[in-house]
Amino acid sequence: MSDDARADLDDEAEGPRDEEQFDPERLRPFLESSLPGAIGPLSLLQFRKGHSNLTYLVRFGDRELVLRRAPFGARIKSAHDMRREFIILSGLQGAYAKAPRPVAFCDDESLLGARFYLMERVHGVVLRGVTPPAGVVFTAELLRATSSALLDNLADLHAVDVAATGLSSIGRPAGYVARQVSGWTERYAKAKTDELGDITAAADWLAHNLPEESGATLIHNDYKYDNVMLDSRDLTRIVTVLDWEMATVGDPLSDLGQMLGYWSDPDDPEELRARPYGPTFLPGSLSRAQLVERYARRSGRDTSSILFYYVLALFKISVILQQIYKRFVDGHTKDPRFGALIHSVRGFSRQSARALEKGRIHGLGATRLGSLRS
Repeated sequence: MSDDARADLDDEAEGPRDEEQFDPERLRPFLESSLPGAIGPLSLLQFRKGHSNLTYLVRFGDRELVLRRAPFGARIKSAHDMRREFIILSGLQGAYAKAPRPVAFCDDESLLGARFYLMERVHGVVLRGVTPPAGVVFTAELLRATSSALLDNLADLHAVDVAATGLSSIGRPAGYVARQVSGWTERYAKAKTDELGDITAAADWLAHNLPEESGATLIHNDYKYDNVMLDSRDLTRIVTVLDWEMATVGDPLSDLGQMLGYWSDPDDPEELRARPYGPTFLPGSLSRAQLVERYARRSGRDTSSILFYYVLALFKISVILQQIYKRFVDGHTKDPRFGALIHSVRGFSRQSARALEKGRIHGLGATRLGSLRS
């Protein structure tokens, strides 16, 4: 299997990177207290494909668990709050079946140098690029069904009764979008390494075109193909949703916009399709416009301001990649993948400029769907 796809987490778990490894025996006392009756050899592997929080596979006797902790050198507390992520997963149990089950939280930073938590290990398929898993052919029919299921699951998440989960306090929905614009603008200023005019222009446009917010729901904030796990026997069935580090209560259209930000259409520039976040532009897959139309039908929400949320997503993705690139520049990681991220920062920021130019050409401002097409 190529780097673009994985048939199971076993295929991705490797020995930890030198700067991100630790002696797994340090975990034994915590594991024994958290997993009564568990005994046996202890081993550690790392899931290396992610760019944000660090994720490890812990094998303890006949038990397999996933460990999540903040990256070494991270200074962005809100994006790497393991207690908050553990609380979110705990609240979702019984309310949203696609959330993995949390097992134990550790606030003793002396063990690993940071707080961490354990969750259940789930098996399945995660699509990262355009190469299908072994034994699978990406037919147009399959990709239409898979992309439809991905969108429908997002709408289902937005329909969760937040009050019933006990998670109402994890976000401040009033003024959420305005805070997103100002907050991510500040994050970019702190992580800036190069002069990129398109990012600055996007931030300025967003600040002056705030829409009326579309309500308040539980939102994932990083929803895309490689953050969901699919059933290996039926790729149209989502088994679980991963990486809840940025989840909150906020405007659901910002969540849809984020999904669109990672979604490439067949006629997008090569620089976007060269870094695919799943098989989004292959024949049969829903386009960005079709995703928005399907979401509007399934959720009943007005999506006429989606251009704003699409540009916001492209801006946020640019900043996220810039923050990770800054870690590489500052020497907090030697992972060579991170050194090339500045090119992706430029690509996403150029896409925001194209989307805005399309909007201006057609006189659409922040209120129409057509400018989602590059």
